[in-house]
Amino acid sequence: MLSDYFPLLIFLIAVFVFGLIALYLPPWLAGHLDSAAKDLPYESGIVPRTGARRRFAISFYLTAMLFIIFDIEAIFIYPWAVNVKGLGWFGVAEMAVFVAVLLVALIYVWRKGALEWGS
Repeated sequence: MLSDYFPLLIFLIAVFVFGLIALYLPPWLAGHLDSAAKDLPYESGIVPRTGARRRFAISFYLTAMLFIIFDIEAIFIYPWAVNVKGLGWFGVAEMAVFVAVLLVALIYVWRKGALEWGS
């Protein structure tokens, strides 16, 4: 019984060893030379005119989070659309409930004013 897990143990050891090699070998092989250009906060070599820490409006982050949440809808709808015939009416009803919940969430967000850029 335990011999069935031996390949898994070998795989886990190989993953751990590869992780250690990938973490510690490149800096050892490449070395590190300090220079003023490397210490700049931008990697493109352009001298920055302002500080790297800028403040963004909270509406930017809120819009980004809402985009991610509603973009996940497409991820769940695609496999359903591919297999809609196999799911039958039960699958259609389940997707209707899913879309209804998302629609209620969108209406809630809209009424709270989270989609308004002017404020």
